[in-house]
Amino acid sequence: MNRDMISMLESCLARGFEALILTNAMRPMRRFEEALLDLKARYGDRMTFRVSLDHYTQTAHEAERGADSWDTGMAGLQWLSDNGFSIAVAGRHLAHEDDAMARSGYAALFAETGIAINALDPARLVLFPEMDADADVPEITTACWGILDVDPDAMMCASSRMVVKHKGADGPMVTACTLLPYGEDFQMGKTLAEASRDVPLNHPHCARFCVLGGASCTA
Repeated sequence: MNRDMISMLESCLARGFEALILTNAMRPMRRFEEALLDLKARYGDRMTFRVSLDHYTQTAHEAERGADSWDTGMAGLQWLSDNGFSIAVAGRHLAHEDDAMARSGYAALFAETGIAINALDPARLVLFPEMDADADVPEITTACWGILDVDPDAMMCASSRMVVKHKGADGPMVTACTLLPYGEDFQMGKTLAEASRDVPLNHPHCARFCVLGGASCTA
């Protein structure tokens, strides 16, 4: 949706970095088809598109994304695949599904549509648990790191920040987490220097999604 999307990607890729673009593959992305094909020709697989597809069924996807979002999103994903872009999908497994069930469902969808994604590759099909901010989740304690054999430095908020400009705000704000752009406790200030501090893991998503759920927004 950002009109400067192409110049931002060019600036990153020209410096030798890789770029992970999070998208729903709908009309805002497809306005830039010609420019994206040009970037692909010059930078190849250093540019990866991770498409949000909330479920492998139209009904569950549209329950999250809204009516008529399935066909448009699938068409964009198909365009990326047909043109040989490096692609991945971010999906969900519902409360009654385990990882294997969800991957099987996505695999069937990709096979049926000819989309070039290996559903068994966790880097190419990133599955997130359902997130319910009102759900009762276990409290995270310092003992969790040892019990789960998880390094706290591996949490995305230990090393990453997101810069957003809220509608109506005077300027951008640095937040701790892509999942909590509006949580007041996770607004870290107006500069990266100000935001370079510890993040308290005191939101239900911290436990259910990151620490106990084992999910990650990173590549």
